[in-house]
Amino acid sequence: MEQLVTSPDTPAPDRSRTPHQLFPSAEQQVTGAPRRTRRMRRTLAVTALLAAGALALSACGGDAEAGGNDDGKNGQAGADAAAKKDASDAKITVSSKDGATDASINDTGVKVTGGKLTDVKLTAADTGATVAGAISPDGTSWKPGAQLERGTKYKIVANAKDAKGRPATENATFTTVSSANSFIGTYTPDNGKTVGVGMPVSFNFDKVITNKKDVQSHIKVSSSSGQEVVGHWFGSQRLDFRPEDYWKAGSKITMKIDLDGVKGGNGITGVQSKTVTFTIGRSQVSTVDMNTQTMTVKRDGKVLKRVPISGGSPEHPTYNGQMVISEKFEQTRMDGSTVGFGGEYDIKDVPHAMRLSSSGTFIHGNYWGPSSVFGNSGTSHGCVGLRDNKGGGGDTPGKWFFNESLVGDVVIVKNSHDRMVQPDNGLNGWNLSWSDWKAGSAS
Repeated sequence: MEQLVTSPDTPAPDRSRTPHQLFPSAEQQVTGAPRRTRRMRRTLAVTALLAAGALALSACGGDAEAGGNDDGKNGQAGADAAAKKDASDAKITVSSKDGATDASINDTGVKVTGGKLTDVKLTAADTGATVAGAISPDGTSWKPGAQLERGTKYKIVANAKDAKGRPATENATFTTVSSANSFIGTYTPDNGKTVGVGMPVSFNFDKVITNKKDVQSHIKVSSSSGQEVVGHWFGSQRLDFRPEDYWKAGSKITMKIDLDGVKGGNGITGVQSKTVTFTIGRSQVSTVDMNTQTMTVKRDGKVLKRVPISGGSPEHPTYNGQMVISEKFEQTRMDGSTVGFGGEYDIKDVPHAMRLSSSGTFIHGNYWGPSSVFGNSGTSHGCVGLRDNKGGGGDTPGKWFFNESLVGDVVIVKNSHDRMVQPDNGLNGWNLSWSDWKAGSAS
């Protein structure tokens, strides 16, 4: 039999009575119940729908006894607890924090505890270029194979698994410190070099350093000889280190640079982190006497050779003082206009040249002067000249001294009519007393 369902929004349609509806139903005849009107049927239908709606609401929300009145919190809490229980024990840490804008170019890396790394991918965000790196043999760390670029945005994805094989992932996007907001120091000598006993450690920074104390404290220079080593600032961009006396021959010098992340002042941060070692060779100190125009070369305290020279002329005398060989050139050009002499000379092939000052003082071979001047008179514009041949060939004093000398050897000039060379004119800090040198330290 078709059932009639009604609601307040969908009233029952009117139906014309058929002959069989004129009589009561069998149920009515049995029970004696009166015949219902159309209004009664509609009311009962509405009541039934409301009851059904109440049941539906009860089914979604639950009742108090069933714990269903917490808006589903218990169910979610249970799911969270289950997920936590099954979470990987591997905990990944990326040294460069996500969102950082001043990340290190040296120390970016990944570490994991409670598991082992399976793969790490580091890419430049703008180009997609991959930065090569390697996972450590024990699987607990990863490092890039090269220093990162300054002012570059990178993305890193690291994956690991714990002992049960459960995976863990960590993502980070960071930008390395920019060139404008960082500083570096170029230094001498280089790692692995063998140098003379007068060679200081010298840093030249590319930015003005106002936080000198912190910067100096993060550069440690030590000697295997046990000599005390002290730093001295020449202005705000140069820092040199030396002992009280020349380095001990044969000693090993270690320089630890730990400037990464150090604030240099005025919004700049250091980016260098490395260790440099070099060796002090035999002791060679040569003394040039302008009165006799002779240079006495001493090796380990003993006279190795006396060499005739031609120093600066009376009009252009050579500096006095202790000077350190900072560069060596088999052949070089010397143009007077580059050191304030105008067009007085321009020699394009000076042989066996070794720099003694930043302002242009050299000890070098001289093939253009007559042999008679060496050992007798000063004829140069301030340099120390030794007899030599054009092209540097043959057995000459100039060639001999060049071959016997190291960068870092000391050349002392005395009895010149010029002033003392300035301590910061080249690597010539030995012309400061020890007390004055220590007074220039920031630590």
